[in-house]
Amino acid sequence: MKIHSKTLMMMVALVPTFILLLSCHEKTEEKDDLLAIKNLLNMQEKAWSNNNIDRFMEAYQKSDSITYFGSSGIRRGYQAMLNSYKERYPTQAHTGTLKFTLHDISKISEDAYWVMGEYHLTREVGDTNGTFMIVLKRINGAWKIIGDSSC
Repeated sequence: MKIHSKTLMMMVALVPTFILLLSCHEKTEEKDDLLAIKNLLNMQEKAWSNNNIDRFMEAYQKSDSITYFGSSGIRRGYQAMLNSYKERYPTQAHTGTLKFTLHDISKISEDAYWVMGEYHLTREVGDTNGTFMIVLKRINGAWKIIGDSSC
């Protein structure tokens, strides 16, 4: 099969266009991921601030393999985390108002990101602040926290 020079030139000219379209698609997907992750964290702020620990925990993967590392050590499993939060933050006076300050959201792989930031709790029982790093994974189309470290 013989390709004419005009056809070849047209094909060569279209290659950068296809590359550009693919890179724009990838950037759009990443922007969508970042927006979804930020929305998830906004939901957590609102739920926590309304003393709704169950709703706050919806951001986490409901699994025995989820891991939390904080000042009291390592906790494994969704139910253990939920129980601990409810025990340590039993009332609105304890949960107060939560505000996250995000410093970095980085892509780890196609379906995983890490988020580094600060948390600020304004509460009747005394304010508290600290840092956190969470790992999120897309599971069945939804972003879920699979690892959390706070101090």
